[in-house]
Amino acid sequence: PDGLTRRGDINVLLLGDPGTAKSQLLKFVERVSPVAVYTSGKGSSAAGLTASVIRDAQTRNFVVEGGAMVLADGGVVCIDEFDKMREDDRVAIHEAMEQQTISIAKAGITTTLNSRCSVLAAANSVFGRWDDSKAEENIDFMPTILSRFDTIFIVKDEHDEARDMTLAKHVMQVHMNAAADTAAEGELSLAFLKKYIAYCRSRCGPRLEQAAAEKLKNKYVLMRNSSREVEEEGEKRLAIPITVRQLEAVVRISESLAKMELQPFANDAHVDEAIRIFQVSTLSAAHSGDLQGAEGFTTEEDQELIMRIEKQLKKRFAIGSQVSQHTILQDFAKQKYPERQVQKVVATMIRRGELQHRMQRKMLYRLK
Repeated sequence: PDGLTRRGDINVLLLGDPGTAKSQLLKFVERVSPVAVYTSGKGSSAAGLTASVIRDAQTRNFVVEGGAMVLADGGVVCIDEFDKMREDDRVAIHEAMEQQTISIAKAGITTTLNSRCSVLAAANSVFGRWDDSKAEENIDFMPTILSRFDTIFIVKDEHDEARDMTLAKHVMQVHMNAAADTAAEGELSLAFLKKYIAYCRSRCGPRLEQAAAEKLKNKYVLMRNSSREVEEEGEKRLAIPITVRQLEAVVRISESLAKMELQPFANDAHVDEAIRIFQVSTLSAAHSGDLQGAEGFTTEEDQELIMRIEKQLKKRFAIGSQVSQHTILQDFAKQKYPERQVQKVVATMIRRGELQHRMQRKMLYRLK
């Protein structure tokens, strides 16, 4: 009633190892979705994703050109290599992801464009492959962008003989039948899937049932309480990984599950499945320490330790001097500081532009 718009599109982030067919999945989504735009992180600028103002060649007036997120209004934007994007370009899509509008004020044009689209992003970890020993360092994203994704899936390249065998067979099959081009269609054709998705989106708008809403409310309170109990037992403050944004995410997922079945209401089964999806993606990533420190999942003690290490580091070398990284790590190890935290502080300072790597990442140079 007060004119607030609630977001109905689900944003998904895939984080993981190279060679786990993330880009193939993005390409497939682009082919199946009724409206889709595929773009790569390295070749996308802020203006190209949102909107730009250019001068018309004939009339010499300024005109607004919509970017990828405006063109995909009512569809999906697939962003590959999301981690390779420049930080300031990534900030440009914050508004588009949460408020679903793009506001521009350039060259005398002040306007707001709609960008009601889902974002499906794929990214690699900082080290190329996912490194379990360096939990939170795998992720190089700001907490602000992470909280805008409803589900964050961590895709690991696990070794499993049966699965490897199936995969190898499939790849051989594809290569052997490449010339014949007799690719067997699945149970449903691509064109039918596309029509079905478009029909579901246009005709069906399910709502939560009373019982399902009650169940979801209790579950949400339980999730918040469980983290409080952990705090009381361990006597240290855990930042709560589940916020209202995450509650809305679960509601959206359960409604979309009902929409796939063309049901008018989302019932208990849908809510259960939505909570399961949320737990295997974002919550498991948060609790296993994979996202620790990413979306404020750090305890207060850790925060104090990090501040202490940073002070020590700044005392250690002046602006404009350089020190070997190995020496710094050894010095802090002698003072009984955990190596992982020291490396995390160094990485944070590099991201803020205070330190810089020199000589093939062996030396650290202080800029400010």
